[in-house]
Amino acid sequence: MDDSKHQALDRYAPETALTRLIRIPVRIVVLVVVLPVRMVWDLLSAAWHASDRVLLRPLGRGLARLADTLVLTPLAWLYANVLTPLGHGAAWLLGKVGQGVARLFTTLVVAPAVALWRYVLVPAARYGVVVPLVWLYGAVLTPVGRGAAWVFGKAWQGAAWFLGGIWQGIAWTFGLLWQGIAWTFGLLWQGIAWIFGLLWQGIAWIFGLLWRGIAAIGRGLWTVVTWLVTTLLVTPASWLYRHILAPVGRETAAAVEVAWRITGYLSRAVGRGIAWLARHLIGVPVAWVHRTVGTPVGHFVRDALWAPARRAAEEAGRAARGALATARETVRQARRDAWRALAGGAVGARSGEPLGVPARTLGSTTTVPSAAQASETSLLGEKLVKQG
Repeated sequence: MDDSKHQALDRYAPETALTRLIRIPVRIVVLVVVLPVRMVWDLLSAAWHASDRVLLRPLGRGLARLADTLVLTPLAWLYANVLTPLGHGAAWLLGKVGQGVARLFTTLVVAPAVALWRYVLVPAARYGVVVPLVWLYGAVLTPVGRGAAWVFGKAWQGAAWFLGGIWQGIAWTFGLLWQGIAWTFGLLWQGIAWIFGLLWQGIAWIFGLLWRGIAAIGRGLWTVVTWLVTTLLVTPASWLYRHILAPVGRETAAAVEVAWRITGYLSRAVGRGIAWLARHLIGVPVAWVHRTVGTPVGHFVRDALWAPARRAAEEAGRAARGALATARETVRQARRDAWRALAGGAVGARSGEPLGVPARTLGSTTTVPSAAQASETSLLGEKLVKQG
């Protein structure tokens, strides 16, 4: 609470002779020190903003477009048109191979093992081991165990009665001895405790007197040390802080703030001058060159070179896509034909073949709605060719 009160009083304290004496020199020195720092700071800030607006953002957008055109688009096409069909084919092939391996393993390993376990090992274990052991336990081991348990039970009862009598006699003898010993040691302990109690009371009284004397001496020494520290250190340090360090610190902070504002005005004025010179020495000539030279050349390049090249690239792209579509259709048809040849499935309609072959009776060319569909054979093809 005292420190906060002193800080509030120091903040709103009236000006002193020391404050008025150091104000102007401190502000001049701070202005000389802060001016280069503020100029360099404003220059770096302007250069960063200009480079970010003129160079970094367009460069980032160009790199993003270049990466999308050269990397992402080819990778997406490669994944969609090459890797995905290859993955599907590999997955189908691995599935078929896995099914064959599973069937082979089941036929060669699992089925013989199950048959061996069910028809050989289980009957052998049951009738060769379990049944004889059960008979041996019920007919031999159980009667023998019951007889042995009865004999051992009677022997244990006799031994327990004999040992119990001996233990009672020993316990009665040791009980009498323990009572005598306990009575003797009880009397001795009471005497020793009374003697040590008297000694402890005397020692405690003596140490209490010594502790009170030491405490009184300590309180006196602490009072003296506190007075000396307060008089020789705290009071001078408080006076030095309140009357010298605090005014110097306030004036230094105010001088830094004023110098920073003044250097900001100077820096903005210098920046506006440099911007005016750059505009009239660089910007105006560059704009004139862009309007009179760059724009006509750009229009000529766009109309005479870029547009034909783009149209040629689009035509080449369409041709390539058509070729790829034809190749994919050829590969898909070959895969279907190979599957039909391997699996022996139903034959579908091929491209270029007539759909919906009319059903006919055997030996006749008359179509009958309820007749069975004729099979695709060379003879049927010859008849269709002749009829067409």
